[in-house]
Amino acid sequence: MSLLQRLRPGLVRTSLRERLRVSTGALTGICLTGFVSSLALGSTASVPMIVAPMGASAVLLFAAPASPLAQPWSIIGGNMVAALIGVTCAMLIPNVLIAAGIAIALAIAAMLVFNCLHPPSGAVALTAVLGGPAVHDAGYWFALSPIALNSVILLSVALLFNNVTGRRYPHLAPAAGQPSQKTSDPLPGHRIGPGESDIAAAIQDFDEVVPVSPDDLDLLFHKAQIRAFERQAGGVTCADVMSRDVLSVQTGASLKTVWRIFMTRHIKALPVTDDKGHLVGIVSLDDFLENSVLSGEGTLRLGFGHTLIASLRRQSLPRRVEEIMRRKVQSALPKTAISALVSPMVDQGIDQMPVVDGENRLIGIISQSDLLGALFQSKLDSVAAF
Repeated sequence: MSLLQRLRPGLVRTSLRERLRVSTGALTGICLTGFVSSLALGSTASVPMIVAPMGASAVLLFAAPASPLAQPWSIIGGNMVAALIGVTCAMLIPNVLIAAGIAIALAIAAMLVFNCLHPPSGAVALTAVLGGPAVHDAGYWFALSPIALNSVILLSVALLFNNVTGRRYPHLAPAAGQPSQKTSDPLPGHRIGPGESDIAAAIQDFDEVVPVSPDDLDLLFHKAQIRAFERQAGGVTCADVMSRDVLSVQTGASLKTVWRIFMTRHIKALPVTDDKGHLVGIVSLDDFLENSVLSGEGTLRLGFGHTLIASLRRQSLPRRVEEIMRRKVQSALPKTAISALVSPMVDQGIDQMPVVDGENRLIGIISQSDLLGALFQSKLDSVAAF
């Protein structure tokens, strides 16, 4: 590999759609920032309507919105801190070159202390020192106008544009998932192998600024694990392992009938379809328990007493399956790789995963036992091939 090739950054190429999204976002952000700033400052303002560092901020806000360096506190805090330090250095240090160097050094140190590192803020500190008479005459007002004004407008555009175009911003850390039993244990899929705390510790040992958050690295690591498993599993899909003789009920079925199926067939969940076979819901033993009427001591109220109490409370007792079923159902397609079922069925505790065709007609079902057997068999096959 030539030296020139080794010097190229190891960025993964993005799609044409993403490149157009980023460019459009930067265009929109800079134009609106300049337009709104000109309205706010007026045509007689001596300072620039929009400062050059905002171009660098736009690169981060629209091209890398997940980066810790592009978060709201980074741009607002970083630019304000850098502007105040730059103005102070310009006032106190006569030598421009020395003032510029000290401003950059102090700005970086302060941003690291306040956890608001934003690379374009280094240019803000330089602008405060090298910006010329208009910037120097503005003094500390320069930190508010145009720096704070430009930063707030550009950030507002980024908040709106990124979320409208499908990019989560600000990039908040996802809420920690819990096992279906709501215990304090990590999710089953995260109990083996490095977790977010391990990644954070490794970054700390690395002792350099890494422009990716630990939760994003954790997500990327698990996605890589899934892709590696898909490769090792040899492309096993839901169609390969699903049960095709599907036990289901139609809407309108009585709860008595559904309960009898649960008791005689020893199942935990039952898909519900309409009269054309389209999946419309799923009912489980948990749904029966959640819709039971309990006394203050936690015992079931049954029979005539149950009916009388519900009547006095003006409650209508559920009688049909559609009255207690869950209508939001996670399902899979026949071509879905079984590796995609690991997270919902293991971490979220889904017992049965319905498989539907392109028109949402129920054609199969995969249980946790089916998934476990498929994973075990694929592992045996990979070992045998090795």
